[in-house]
Amino acid sequence: MAIFDNLAKAAKDFFVEDDATPATPTAPSQPQSTRGFSDVAQHPQQPTSTAPTAPEQRHLDHIAGLLAGDGKDFGAYMKMVKSMAAAGMSGPLLYQTAFNAFAAINGATVPSLLASAATFETVLESDRNKVLERHREKVGEIKIRSAAPSLLLQLTEQEQQLALEIADLAKQLQLKQQQLVETQQQLRTERQKAQSALASYETANASALEEIRTHRKAAETFLAASSLPAA
Repeated sequence: MAIFDNLAKAAKDFFVEDDATPATPTAPSQPQSTRGFSDVAQHPQQPTSTAPTAPEQRHLDHIAGLLAGDGKDFGAYMKMVKSMAAAGMSGPLLYQTAFNAFAAINGATVPSLLASAATFETVLESDRNKVLERHREKVGEIKIRSAAPSLLLQLTEQEQQLALEIADLAKQLQLKQQQLVETQQQLRTERQKAQSALASYETANASALEEIRTHRKAAETFLAASSLPAA
């Protein structure tokens, strides 16, 4: 029957993949596998608004390293499930058939299989808590005494310092602008006073000079005439 042919093909694919990469199962490296653990535990990973649309390869490799097992754990079982699902199986039959085949190979039981899944979930949640703590330290939300300030924190502090300096310079500039306005106003007043004083002096000087010249001419005329000898 076709279903047995598909089952045989899926099982064959599973074993071939196991022989090729016994130490590092490929299934855990898939993002869908990680979400599967979280869904079962009812602790879904909530994406943030700044999360990339697809995880970086270095993060996938890190998660794959956390989920690497001995081929007898829940990760290996999921790998068999996915192989059989690719062959066309689905629903309860898929999981039961995969378990039967898996148990026949490894002697696994349902409790031990589910306990393995719980262990993977605990590992992922613990690692996530560590990453979140490091992230909070990087952005300055918390401070770890034994850890040197991160580059992000250093840049944040530098940004804040520069912002404070710019604000201080802005205040100084505003003060200098006010001083400039007051100085310009005082300068205009002093110039007006100087011009007024010069004009007053010029008037006084011209009046005195005119008066002296007038009297000098009169004196020259009258005194010169009176100094002539009598005939």
